[in-house]
Amino acid sequence: MDKKDLVLSIEKKIKKELDKVDDIILKNSDKVLKAFQKECVMEQDFNETTGYGYNDLGRDKIERIYQDIFKAEKAVVRGQFISASHALCVTFFALLRPHDKLLSITGKPYDTLDEVIGLRENPSSLKSFGIDYDQIDLVADDFDYDKIEKYLLTHKVKVIEIQRSKGYSTRKSISLSKIEKVVQVIRKTAPDVIIMVDNCYCEFVTEKEPIEVGCDIAIGSLIKNLGGGIAPNGAYVVGKKELIDLVGERLTLPGEGLEVGPSLGMNKKILQGLYMAPSVVGSALKTAILTSAVMSELGYEVEPKYNDERVDIVQNIIFNDKDKMVKFTSGIQKASAIDSNATVEGTDMPGYDDKIVMASGSFTQGSSIELSCDGPLRAPYIAYMQGALTYEYGKLGLISALEYLDK
Repeated sequence: MDKKDLVLSIEKKIKKELDKVDDIILKNSDKVLKAFQKECVMEQDFNETTGYGYNDLGRDKIERIYQDIFKAEKAVVRGQFISASHALCVTFFALLRPHDKLLSITGKPYDTLDEVIGLRENPSSLKSFGIDYDQIDLVADDFDYDKIEKYLLTHKVKVIEIQRSKGYSTRKSISLSKIEKVVQVIRKTAPDVIIMVDNCYCEFVTEKEPIEVGCDIAIGSLIKNLGGGIAPNGAYVVGKKELIDLVGERLTLPGEGLEVGPSLGMNKKILQGLYMAPSVVGSALKTAILTSAVMSELGYEVEPKYNDERVDIVQNIIFNDKDKMVKFTSGIQKASAIDSNATVEGTDMPGYDDKIVMASGSFTQGSSIELSCDGPLRAPYIAYMQGALTYEYGKLGLISALEYLDK
């Protein structure tokens, strides 16, 4: 069967699952629109500031909008953050002091944090400042509740880190219902511990966000879900006021904090990206659902299944074959608007031990909300596909990837 005909025939079979996404889009769009209206966003809020960035009214309004959407006490949303990994690093150093302990309860975090934490030697790591780290692995894709409770009874922990999305691991991503359950366990045992969530790839996938289920602080990127493919860089941190103030003073300097930091003309792009984000995330979800259904039909192992609960925008395809993984990824690159003629091959990337194969013909470098597909060249050769600014571009990308698989 022609690849386009195959995709369209399967799309009809899974229409019920695709239609469910529309309900999420509408609810999150309503949330965003009401936050914009509450803050009375005006054209003058697009004005840029330079230098110190004093009295940047648009920047401050953006942060109040994020605060409202996430049901947080305060937010910092800045282009001075290079990435979500940078925002995580800033937050770690803001909250932790020498002899404090950081505990991950979702196993090892992203590879890009290895040198931040000190899992790989670096003279600027948390470890080099005398900050201890430990981790508790997941069990059957869920928290090890008993082990977490016992650990907190015998160890003094300052910050607990939860990474919702799977990264380059084979585990499932973590739902808010599981986070809510583990928060209750933590609060009963160690009520003062700071619960911090890496929320990347997860925003607007469901109706709620981590602060609403009892977490203290959450972090994410603007070149992923919430940037809507428009924000050129940046990240956000939302949560309790006293914690966000600490993050602000680590991002800039003690005594000035979030009072400084020029927007440099980014306000309009951040606002417009956020405004479009519910729809863009919906397109990414529909693309992931369709990809899962099609690849499963073709005999490939996928995670999640097309009708599983969705936690993030990431779709795993397990190829168990290096060549097939590279071919599929090449097809995604070929269907890109930017660099469609680029050759996909494994290459070394900062922060990763294995060579990485990556298709990312995006308008913004490294943007994961635009259609992309990547993964480490190691068994079982899993491609991690995410994004699509529109569902139609996502479908075209999938068709192209299927055609390359036959080459």
